[in-house]
Formats: sequence, C-alpha cells, structure tokens
Amino acid sequence: QVRLVESGGGLVQSGASLRLSCQGSGYGRSLITMGWYRQARGNQRDMVASVATDGSTRYSDAVKGRFTISRHANLTVFLQMNSLKVEDTATYYCTGDPKKHPSYPGFWGRGTQVTVSS
Repeated sequence: QVRLVESGGGLVQSGASLRLSCQGSGYGRSLITMGWYRQARGNQRDMVASVATDGSTRYSDAVKGRFTISRHANLTVFLQMNSLKVEDTATYYCTGDPKKHPSYPGFWGRGTQVTVSS
C-alpha cells in the first residue's frame, strides 16, 4: 500500500515563496515518476510538475519558470514555488506512478492547501 503524505502548504501573500514536501512509503519498488497536481475550487485537477528517476521533468505552462520540482531518493519529492500568484491557490496533491510521466498517476496523497492572498 503506497502512502504519500504532503506538507508545507499554507497562507502567503502574492509574490512569496513556499516549499511543498512529499514523503512516500510502502512501495517496495521504484516509483519512476513523482509529481504534483493541483485543484482549485470548482476546477478539475491539473498537472503541475513531475520528475522521473532519470531526471526528466515536466511542468505546466502556468508554473514554468516559477516552480521547481526536485527529488530525493526514491520516495521524496519537493516543489519549490516562487513568485506565487493568487491563481496558484489550490489544494496540491503529491502523486506517484511506476511509469514514466503517465497521463494520470496511480497513487495520490490527500493534499495540502496553498492559499495566496493579494
């Protein structure tokens, strides 16, 4: 049973930075890809960023240049969010999958709230 636990969310002002962390456990093999999705109220869940074990990364256009995803060991992933905007407000979910950059990850955390005020 894979468990992904997010931390680091909070309330910040526009322009500030936050760092999200995700610690995974319970998976005996390698999660090839770990990443982050987000869901704003009333919207669908959208991919934010992902990183595979070969170091390849993907970013949504909305966060490219402001957010950086990084990975430590097999089951730990971070999301450094700089220059936050009000539209970044959402619940952020850590994800994992045994495939490389899947279209929809198989494992999800419970989410952490990020709120950016103007």
